[in-house]
Amino acid sequence: MLKKYKTILAQAEAEIVEKKSRFIATVRPVKTEEEARAFIDELKKKYWDATHNVFAYQLGERNEIQRFSDDGEPQGTAGMPVLNVLKGEDVKDTAIVVTRYFGGTLLGTGGLVRAYGKAAKEGLLAAGIAELVLYRRYHVTVDYTDSGKVQYEILQDGHVLYDTVYTDKVEFVVLAESEAGDAFEKKMLDIMKGREVYEMTDEVFGVWQEGQLRLMEE
Repeated sequence: MLKKYKTILAQAEAEIVEKKSRFIATVRPVKTEEEARAFIDELKKKYWDATHNVFAYQLGERNEIQRFSDDGEPQGTAGMPVLNVLKGEDVKDTAIVVTRYFGGTLLGTGGLVRAYGKAAKEGLLAAGIAELVLYRRYHVTVDYTDSGKVQYEILQDGHVLYDTVYTDKVEFVVLAESEAGDAFEKKMLDIMKGREVYEMTDEVFGVWQEGQLRLMEE
């Protein structure tokens, strides 16, 4: 499983105009080819009167599935530039449809490549590229007398103190990046002199938005 990857979290749209041709890029997160195809069909119906509905999508941990279509534009001038934007940013599980309304002026091969690529990039910018990070979730339970030093070490090492529960003991819910999990466990054992006060319950992807960590299960 990937420890980190980039994707988008919500659908977005952006539009550019090149020599009176309108290029509307619609971007949507997708998990399967079925979802991608349904999205493309939906946009083709929405923009049924457009000159072209070009698409590209990229799926899988290692971008195993990559598809694109020029939808009638000269070969290599439309779908591939859109796919290249996804590949260049390494954005996974994402589909882009770029709709063109012809404005009466031919753009030429180079002009089409630039316009479709620019529209796709603007669409991604509108959606916002999110980096998802895999975290291990720990429950650390200690006496009140130990809670201060434990909390200090959690924060000192840059882990996320996600929640604190006060009962007869103090329970810290900690999110440690998956790659830092072993080091976190060792640190807890060290400061508690070999007592295992932590329990790893699961792993979950999270993304930082406006200074807050959002877990993808939420």
